[in-house]
Parts: sequence; C-alpha cells; structure tokens
Amino acid sequence: MSHLLSRSNDAIRVNGDHTVNGARSDIAITTHGSNWYWAVCAVMFVSTFVFAGLAFTKPRPHRLFHYITAAITMVAAIAYFTMGADLGETGIKPEFVRSNPKVSGTLREIFYVRYIDWVITTPLLLLDLLLTAGLPWPTIMYTILIDEIMVVTGLIGALVTSTYKWGYYTFGCVAFLWVAWTVTWTARKHANSLGSDISRTYLICGVWTIFLWFLYPIAWGLSEGGNVIAPDSEAVFYGILDLMAKPVFGALLLWGHRNIDPARLGLHIRDYDDDPAIIGSAHAAHHGEKGTNGATTATDAATPAV
Repeated sequence: MSHLLSRSNDAIRVNGDHTVNGARSDIAITTHGSNWYWAVCAVMFVSTFVFAGLAFTKPRPHRLFHYITAAITMVAAIAYFTMGADLGETGIKPEFVRSNPKVSGTLREIFYVRYIDWVITTPLLLLDLLLTAGLPWPTIMYTILIDEIMVVTGLIGALVTSTYKWGYYTFGCVAFLWVAWTVTWTARKHANSLGSDISRTYLICGVWTIFLWFLYPIAWGLSEGGNVIAPDSEAVFYGILDLMAKPVFGALLLWGHRNIDPARLGLHIRDYDDDPAIIGSAHAAHHGEKGTNGATTATDAATPAV
C-alpha cells in the first residue's frame, strides 16, 4: 500500500525521456507539466461523461448538442492523455535561442497532438455555436473550412524552424478573423431573429468563445513561435484556455439549450417511432412554410429520404 501511495509520475521516463527518432528535446515539459496535463485530461473525461449522461434526460431528437459537446471533451481528453504521457510530440529547433535556462537548448518539444485535437474539436465547437444561431448549412460548412485552415497553418508554423513560421502564423490569424466575424456578426444576427432565449444563449457562448480564441495566438507566439515561456508554462496556458473553451463552454451551451426545441433552429430531427404526418403538422404550425436551415416545408424536412 505504501508503495502505491508513494508512486510518482514516471510517464516521461517510460516514454523515452523526450526522445523522438533518436533526437532528444532539451526544452521540454517536466513532471510538473505532465501532472498538469493528466489533471486536465481527468476534467475532460469527467465532463464527457456528464455531458453524455445529460443527453439521456432528453428525447433522442433533442440530444444533438449534448452529443456534439461530449465529443469535444472526449477528443480533448484523449489528446491530454497523450500529452500527459509525453507522447504525440517532436523536437523542433527554435528560431529564437534564449539565455533563460528554462527555454535554452537546441530542440523545443512541440506537441503536434494538440493540433490533431483542435482540427477535430474546433469545428465541433463552431457547429455547436452556428447551429444554435440557425445559420444555413453552406455558411456553416464554409466557416468550418476556414477554421481548419486556421488550425493547419498553426501546426505548420509550429514545425517550421525559420522565420517563415510567422507567415503561417499570419495566415492562421487572418483565417481566425474571418471565423470571428462570422460568429460575432453574421451568426449573431441570425440568432437574434429566433427569439430572446436563443439570442441570449448564443451571445453568451459566442462572446465567451471568441474572447478565448483571441488568446490562443498569444499562447502560440510565446511558446511554439517565440520560445519565450517554458513548456510547463505553455502547458498551463493552453490547458486553462482549453478548460474554459470546452467544459465550461459546454456547460454554458447546454444550460442555455435546456428549454430550446431544436426545431426552432431549423433542425427537424425525427425519431424512428415518430409519425411523420404529426411532426409535419407541428412544424408547419410553428414555422409556416419554410425552416431556418433551408428546408422548403416543415413536412418535407420531417420526411425521411427514400
């Protein structure tokens, strides 16, 4: 028993001590950073179970936002498990060599698994938001494409060792500004037209998300980009942002959706045991002849494809 209680985190040693393909990163996380990643991983896993569990308090056609939100934290939990184990990383020569002993060295540890997380979870976050606003599908899909460009250019920039990394950083920032415009202006106008409860939920979650997303380029510039802060500090910076942007965001969103019928957002989802004629009549009475996401009539939207 005393052995179990005294056992320390030895993930870094077990997984190669920051060595990838024969090269060892000397600017890398310590056990403190690993412990922090494990802690964030635990919060993400608990959040996943809570969000998924809450889905079962709703009828199946009303679970869409619970499933999307639980998927976000599930993917993030796996990514943080990987980073806590000191895996999913590679060493990159920093552009700026610093005299500070915490960031001095020849190779800085870059967690590419973080970007794999973001390339999956940020589109899901946007899907949560933009579906709440009732945006048309073409606008949603194009915004997600721009978001993918934002993440991928961030990854490329992190892996580039020359000043060209800042070109990719610029591409990513421009893409982010496009996404921010869609969230704060276009989608907000759509949300305002759907009712005060929907508008309030969207405004809270949208402002929260864009405020946090503005901080990610700062974190990137201080860590992967400028080699200013130590990898342990990078872990704390990104970890706090991800906790705020995923579990806290998810809690705010699902609380706001507690009394919102997805049909009001143009999401006409029919369960296998529902009567299409009844659903069509209900939607027609509520929406008239056109749904917000482009369905020609409520009856057509509720009828499954043949």
